[in-house]
Amino acid sequence: MRINENNYVDKAEEAIKSLVEESKQKCRGKVNIVTTSKIRNLLAMTADIYNQVLTYTSEKLDDEICGRIEYLRIRFIYECGREPKVKAFVKQAEILEILKEIRQSKKNYLLFSKYMEALIAFHKYYGGKEQ
Repeated sequence: MRINENNYVDKAEEAIKSLVEESKQKCRGKVNIVTTSKIRNLLAMTADIYNQVLTYTSEKLDDEICGRIEYLRIRFIYECGREPKVKAFVKQAEILEILKEIRQSKKNYLLFSKYMEALIAFHKYYGGKEQ
C-alpha cells in the first residue's frame, strides 16, 4: 500500500504542502485550494464506513463493506468531476489509488481513515480555508 503506519502522516503533509505551493504560484501568493468543508464532506463519507469496520472481529472485510468502499471511490470521483480543486486534492493525495489498495483489509481501511484525518489537519495547519 502507498501508505503505512510509519509514513501516512508525512504523506499527508507532503500532499497538502504541495497543493499550497502550487496554489501560491498560480494565485500570486494566496492559498486557494480545496475548502475545509469539501474535505470534511469526503471525511464524513469515510467515517460512516469506518464506524462499521471498527465492529469487525475479522481482519477480512465482507462483500457488503467492500461494496461500500467501492461506492466511496465513485463518490470521490464524482466530487472530482464537480470541482477542479477537489480533483487536484484527490490526485495529489493519491486517494483513488489508496482506496483501490484497501481490498478486503480491515487494517488498510482503518489506515486510510487516519490518512484522511491527517490530510484535514495539515490542510488547516497550512492555511486551508472554509467556504
